[in-house]
Amino acid sequence: MSDHVTAVCHSTYYQLCQLRTIVRSLSDDAKKMLTQSFVSCRLDYCSTLLYGISRCLIQRLRSVQNAAARLVTGPRRRDHITPVLRQLRWLPVKQRIDFELAVMVYKSLHGFAPPYLLENCQLVTEVGRRHLMSSDVYTCIVPQTQSQISDRSFTAAGPRLWNSLPIETRRKDITFEHYRRLLKAYLLV
Repeated sequence: MSDHVTAVCHSTYYQLCQLRTIVRSLSDDAKKMLTQSFVSCRLDYCSTLLYGISRCLIQRLRSVQNAAARLVTGPRRRDHITPVLRQLRWLPVKQRIDFELAVMVYKSLHGFAPPYLLENCQLVTEVGRRHLMSSDVYTCIVPQTQSQISDRSFTAAGPRLWNSLPIETRRKDITFEHYRRLLKAYLLV
C-alpha cells in the first residue's frame, strides 16, 4: 500500500505544480473544477483498497488534499484547513475512503455492482432469519475474520461500515443520488 500511496502523492503533486502556473488567470469556479478533475480523481483511484490503512499513509494523502485546497482558495500554509475543506464541500481523505466503500456496498445491495461483489454483501433478511419489523432497513451480515488483513477486505469492511451508517441512509426505497447526498452530509459532520 505504501508504494501506491507514494505513486498517488507523486502524480498529484506534479499536477498541482502544473496547475499552480495557470491558477492566477482562472476564475474561482474554474480553479475548483480543474483541481477536482486532476487531483480528486487521483485521490479516489482505488480508494476502497485503502480502507483501514495506517494513519501515516492517510496523513500523506491528506497533505496532498490540503495542498489542493490551498491552491483553490489561497489561504496561507499556517491557516487551519478544515474550514477550507468544508467551504469547498470536500470530504477529508479518511471520509472519502469510507464514502467510496459505502457507495460500493449500496451498489452491490441494489444489483448495480459487478457479479463478484454481489455475493459479498448478504442481508440479514435474505439468509433465512425471521422477518423483523426493521426489515425495511438493509442490515448486512458481517462475517467473522481471523486477521487484520481480512478485516480490511470488502467482504468484512463493507458490511461493517454499512451497518454503522444511520438508519435513514440504509432504507430500501432510497435512490442512489439521494443516498449519496445523505451519506456525504453525514460524513461531512
